[in-house]
Amino acid sequence: MTNEGQPWVSLVVRKTRLQVSQDPSLNYEYLPMVGMKSFIQASLELLLGKHNQAIVEKRVRHRVKIGAFKLGAQFLRTWHRNSQVVCIVSCQKELYGLVFQDMGFIVYEYSIWSPQELCSDPGRFFEVIEHIPADSILVIGNIVDCRLTQSQWAKLMSTIKSKRIFPFFDVPCQGLATGDLEEDVRLLRYFVSLGFEFFCSQSLSKNFGIYGVVWRREQGNGELSCLLCILKLIWGLYYSAFCYCNKIPEMINLKRRKKQSLKAVVENIMLVKEKVKEKLRLLGTPGSWNHITEQSGTHGYLELNHQQVEFLIKKKHIYIPKNSRINFTCINARNIDYITQSIHEAVMLTQ
Repeated sequence: MTNEGQPWVSLVVRKTRLQVSQDPSLNYEYLPMVGMKSFIQASLELLLGKHNQAIVEKRVRHRVKIGAFKLGAQFLRTWHRNSQVVCIVSCQKELYGLVFQDMGFIVYEYSIWSPQELCSDPGRFFEVIEHIPADSILVIGNIVDCRLTQSQWAKLMSTIKSKRIFPFFDVPCQGLATGDLEEDVRLLRYFVSLGFEFFCSQSLSKNFGIYGVVWRREQGNGELSCLLCILKLIWGLYYSAFCYCNKIPEMINLKRRKKQSLKAVVENIMLVKEKVKEKLRLLGTPGSWNHITEQSGTHGYLELNHQQVEFLIKKKHIYIPKNSRINFTCINARNIDYITQSIHEAVMLTQ
């Protein structure tokens, strides 16, 4: 957000938008149901890397989608019938849980956040994998927030494979966690390198200001049947995607201008977190607030209790989820004093 409370759009996107508007080849016809080929290629290269073997060997299927989770859930309901249970990280349950519930899945939530340590706890993630039923679907949110080493992921993958758990990754804002497009999806690419089959919802709305996509890595026979099923679902859900939005990432030079733009955004988010922490310290707010700056990405846990969250909502009209996970991109020079003062009052009144 800008200081005026408007959505922030990077300079590179603004320039590209002008180029698109002046493109003589742009028309108002529907795109093919599977989307624009050049956009699909650009999105896959962004997610997996330009020379990824899975792309070279055409082992990846990519679908343009408004509401990627709904398309993925519908496909899994049809083709992954052994799966009755979906486990979703708690911060995403309100957002995506209803999608799976509407499809007839039993939805459970899990959390890897440790309120005692005020950080993500890899041990909690291992416990989730150990206890969920075989053939379940596991929705994994921000991969960077899992804070697992590659050796821990290798151990985890072994369990996932033996229990036939189907991973459904969510990459909501690639590049905005660490400021590095490749680092944010390093573990995802590791999954691909080991030959795992999974879904991934890749949203480009936060870092490009456009819609998202979903893709699946296919293996073995039956690929044509799967493709026909996806096409049928797309036809029933939304028919076709927008040409205008698809052309923006296709035309952006990701290796140079976009990386510079993302770095500036991440640095600004880190600065906002530092300011929030410092203002709470100056106000004398009880407790340690180091966990604010130790979390990566656009969102982070304030670690407020239910009563404190209720105070912010009802008395201060600051609307955050029950788990107190706040979007730091919504904090700017105009509202930071009010927000930090309100947090201070919430903590003091409930001591």
